[in-house]
Amino acid sequence: MSDISIQSVRKVYPGGVEAIPGLNLDIAAGELCVLVGPSGCGKSTLLRMIAGLEQLTEGEIHIAGRKVNDLEPAERDISMVFQNYALYPHMSVRQNMSYGLKNRGQKKDEITRRVAEAARMLGLTDYLDRKPRQLSGGQRQRVAMGRAIVREPAAFLFDEPLSNLDAKLRVKTRVEIRDLQQRLATTAVYVTHDQQEAMTLADRLVVMNAGRIEQIGTPMEIYTRPATLFVAEFIGSPPMNLIPATAAPDLAQVVKAGPDMQIGVRPEALRIAENGPLDLTVRVIERLGATSNIHGVLHDGKVEIIASLPGDTVPAPGDKVSLDCAASDLAVFDAQGRRVEV
Repeated sequence: MSDISIQSVRKVYPGGVEAIPGLNLDIAAGELCVLVGPSGCGKSTLLRMIAGLEQLTEGEIHIAGRKVNDLEPAERDISMVFQNYALYPHMSVRQNMSYGLKNRGQKKDEITRRVAEAARMLGLTDYLDRKPRQLSGGQRQRVAMGRAIVREPAAFLFDEPLSNLDAKLRVKTRVEIRDLQQRLATTAVYVTHDQQEAMTLADRLVVMNAGRIEQIGTPMEIYTRPATLFVAEFIGSPPMNLIPATAAPDLAQVVKAGPDMQIGVRPEALRIAENGPLDLTVRVIERLGATSNIHGVLHDGKVEIIASLPGDTVPAPGDKVSLDCAASDLAVFDAQGRRVEV
């Protein structure tokens, strides 16, 4: 197991486009660290700099205590899994998985052992003699992971590896990735724009925005205590409701929020109650089975909010309902979008 240290890293492209203005991040040995954020936030650029596929403009990257700035990707003791699988179509699964080891001069018996073990772990033993075109998308992604595993690297790097899979297969494969990483206890850095994927996979989440880190923490720390408005809106499905203090004076009084502040509350924290501080006119209902998302507007007709309620207790479109929540479920953000402790 190896740690990864990113120190004052900056990336500027030709023409002066600054993708990452300066970033520090330490990833512990054996940790699965997920970089999450919208397209263009710099997460893939950062991953590629760790891998050696992008040059740093400034700063240093250390893997297992070794500075790797000037090392080629093959010298960094990492394995990368891409979203497009990057398999050789003319080679069998066995050949794809063993190719890198042969190039490194590994003994035949050792290659056979590593490929067999990786195939067993990934459920690929019966497919070793097939070509990639004879496999499903999920099986191809497992071959790509197997190719990474057999190298026994210091760290795995995953660049949106599930993007090409359908929704059901994405769920199944991300469980397989998490289970595999836990069994191998190998340090892993995983990039995704899918916040649900990030929440379910990570030991630690790094939320990025415009090349900067907005917040670092465990998935539940970030979900329950978002540090900024950006994190509050990005993490969570549905996202956190954000209500101007002036639109909910009773709630504002509870948390002592000033008129230029916003109050955040997760949809599942809301409940129907008599004389609650939020009067909602229901517009649309999303029935999800065990729960339903109630979309509506507050009494002023401008502020839209969502309440996630038990599926059998929902109002109808056009109904007016009163909502309440516990004071401990409220977050307050100042005019600069930073969380205020109350």
